[in-house]
Amino acid sequence: MAELTLTGMRIVSEVAARGSLTGAARALGYTQSAISRQVALMEEAAGTALFERRPRGVTPTARGRALLTHIHGILDRVDAATLALTQLEETLVDRLVLGAFPTALSTLVPRALARMRAEHPAITVRLREGGSATQLRRLRAGRVDVAVIAVGAGLDYDLDGLVPDLVFRGGALLVVGETHPLAGRSWVNVADLHGQSWIVGVADEGGPQFGPWPTLDSEATVVHAVRDWPARLGLVAAGLGVAVIPQLLADALPPGVRAVPVEDPRPFRREVLAVTRPDRSAAVQALVDALREID
Repeated sequence: MAELTLTGMRIVSEVAARGSLTGAARALGYTQSAISRQVALMEEAAGTALFERRPRGVTPTARGRALLTHIHGILDRVDAATLALTQLEETLVDRLVLGAFPTALSTLVPRALARMRAEHPAITVRLREGGSATQLRRLRAGRVDVAVIAVGAGLDYDLDGLVPDLVFRGGALLVVGETHPLAGRSWVNVADLHGQSWIVGVADEGGPQFGPWPTLDSEATVVHAVRDWPARLGLVAAGLGVAVIPQLLADALPPGVRAVPVEDPRPFRREVLAVTRPDRSAAVQALVDALREID
């Protein structure tokens, strides 16, 4: 008889977060067939289907969502217990774990880590990727020491009992292929965006969507909706549409893509925060300072 297992729980959680078996396999380093087998075993143990299969991925069923609520709590407690056992085995005074959402990991975080290595070579930092809501859960469970999260423009989180520091404040940019008619412009206004074909995001729960420009008054034409930034920017580079990106991503654009500022009387604003528990160590404070000092 099949049983609910920790491996199965982690896989079900990742499939739900990624929205596909393929995405979960890529993230966890498994084959897709192994992911399918584990999901099937978990469904057998639960006695019900946990996911609804769709042409472009999967979504949790009502019973799947109910089980996921318990799975997240179980995994948080297991990870907290594992961390506690590790700390009993060795002193981790200068070893930190930083969790950040993917865009910050491609821009702010690498520069902060370079500063840390130069100024505090005895402090080592491990990274955990995930959305802002996930990082806050990890922070409260003691699984990360610093959580880098995005807030604003519809993203609001409970920070009660935590200490946030502002790391970055920015808006949004339009990105177009290098042969697009707007590519040579130093700026555009919202009126220039009417009639464009849009490539939008499909976000994990609690994450930013980045759909068409948020203050467009007319209905936008969406030609593609994909989860990951490399896929979105690749479609833009191929001339298949335009997209909205956070200003934070402007320094990490691939070849063939141009960022264009948008003049908008109702600007889009988002902030990046470094959040910690109240009892900051000197090493944690040094890491927060390194994040705050990035130009």
